[in-house]
Amino acid sequence: MRLTRFFVTLLAGIFVAKTSMAADQITDNTLYLDLKDGRVVIEMLPNLAPKHVARIKELVRAKFYDGLVWHRVMEGFMAQTGDPTGTGMSGSGQKIAAEFTSTPFERGIVGMARANDPNSGDSQFFIMFASSPSLNGSYTVWGKVTSGMEFVDKIKKASAGSAGGQVTDPDKIISMRMAADDNKVPEAKTPEAK
Repeated sequence: MRLTRFFVTLLAGIFVAKTSMAADQITDNTLYLDLKDGRVVIEMLPNLAPKHVARIKELVRAKFYDGLVWHRVMEGFMAQTGDPTGTGMSGSGQKIAAEFTSTPFERGIVGMARANDPNSGDSQFFIMFASSPSLNGSYTVWGKVTSGMEFVDKIKKASAGSAGGQVTDPDKIISMRMAADDNKVPEAKTPEAK
């Protein structure tokens, strides 16, 4: 009887240790993106874009994205954010060299926005609503949505005929946090209406 309990306890301890190690590995590259309708979980992909992932982590930990608007949102295409001016013309001021791969731009993929120069990615990023093969190999993929895509779908879209998908009175990011740091900060709450 004692021997059976010992083995059960030993196996339970091994299971907990393995589960804890797996959770640590997952959360080190997991982002929580809190939107007005709920939490979006993004798995960062350092194997595809190590420089982009490292920079996004820096910006997230500096709370750079908190309160930024989704300035360009096009139905059936993508939602873009990451410009502190809300115009789509600015960023954090630190360019990142392109890290293009063959990973296809499909629903839920997170990519880095850029200007004409392939090495002009900065802080702006976008989340795909649907597949767009024309972006494949031309923009950096640095993450993918693993849950909460239904909340991304609810981000306010540009009105029909809007120039370049610019949104009037756009939705905002409530907060972005690294899952590994989440126990160090209070969970984001929806801001009070003004």
